[in-house]
Amino acid sequence: MEKRHQVHNLIVLDESGSMASIKASIIRGFNEVVQNIRGMEVQFPEQEHFISFYSFNGLALKEHFFNFAAKSLTQIDEKTYNPSNSTPLFDALGASINKLKKLLADQTDYSVLVTILTDGEENASKEYSGNDVKALIEELKPNGWMFSYIGTDHDVEKMADSLSINQSMVWDKSEAGMASMFAQDRHFRMAVYSKISVELFKDAKKDKSEV
Repeated sequence: MEKRHQVHNLIVLDESGSMASIKASIIRGFNEVVQNIRGMEVQFPEQEHFISFYSFNGLALKEHFFNFAAKSLTQIDEKTYNPSNSTPLFDALGASINKLKKLLADQTDYSVLVTILTDGEENASKEYSGNDVKALIEELKPNGWMFSYIGTDHDVEKMADSLSINQSMVWDKSEAGMASMFAQDRHFRMAVYSKISVELFKDAKKDKSEV
């Protein structure tokens, strides 16, 4: 079987106390994201999708799963996701991105989509600063890494820009707002995966013409 192009989906989800009011919607939406990724892997059979999922608050950075094949994942539930405490956003991003970076250090045929979902600004990090995360993101963007910052209840565009993230989305804390946000995320992912497939086709065509 011909080797497929790896697409790594890293999802970093705020689990601070202020997310408690939308806990059920977040769980439902996350499970929909996983199902969408699995469906898109079928739609783009030349791609092999993997998911790494972290949630974070002032108590811990939780690694729910790391580098799992999308087709093998089960759903999360209310026992998995329990919002409380503060928002160490920079520590969560620095630790999770660096772990995936290390995994991919010796590989070349891959793409990465990092999705950050939060309802508040950084207020508790100890290991990483905003400048540390920005430098890391700027290092990785030329190497097939893409970043999407999805936020509410703070200046989302300003925060994304401060981290050198070009793709940002503002969402509203309501059932309709959550549904709209996850729908926009689905369309964005479709656009990203479609672009990857187009580039793979171009590269394959180029290789054949050079033979």
